Amino acid sequence: MASKNVRQLWAAKLAGKAVASRSPGALASLPVGAVLPVSALRAKTAGPAPHPLAAGVQRAAFSGQVLGIDPSLRGTGLALIEFTPGRQPLLLRCRTVAVPAKRSMTFALGEISSAVTAFLKDFQVRHVALEQTIYVQNFQTAQILGAARGAAIASAALHGHDDVFEYPPLRVKQAVVGMGRASKEQMARTVMALLGHGRMLASDEADAAGVALCHAFTWRG
Repeated sequence: MASKNVRQLWAAKLAGKAVASRSPGALASLPVGAVLPVSALRAKTAGPAPHPLAAGVQRAAFSGQVLGIDPSLRGTGLALIEFTPGRQPLLLRCRTVAVPAKRSMTFALGEISSAVTAFLKDFQVRHVALEQTIYVQNFQTAQILGAARGAAIASAALHGHDDVFEYPPLRVKQAVVGMGRASKEQMARTVMALLGHGRMLASDEADAAGVALCHAFTWRG
């Protein structure tokens, strides 16, 4: 009987079926529902590991444009990525909404809202995804981050995106890099490789792109 390919092995694993692999113990130790990139799955099966770009092409089953947002009052990152099954994800536009500290919080929130609106008006965005805030140092910081997130979410809602998807940082890193504790540098390099981008993205833009990639890689709609 012909050996099963990686997709068949992974589908059987998720279905709770016994998996016969060419590599002893391949996938056997993975918990059902685990989120791993294709490169990690192939590393657990026989055969050479693919180039990171190939891994990105194979696992992007989501179709459409995703606007990823990394909210921050003074430096919100925005990245719009188009996903087509069987093709490498394409970065259409990215931007850091940089607001000087001397400008008021009200001005900063307006800039965030305007930037999100511009992306949504200029492109056919299917989904909007944000990085979820899971820890802040103090109450004032929480208020500021909440306001920045609110400006982005409100803008999305006003343009027909009633469902805004949120992902904690650990999940984003696990889905994109394969390690929940990956550094920002590792995240940026992986994002650049998956997108085939010619230059290193700014930190906030790379984080926003990571959120968009995470959404597409883990979407089960």
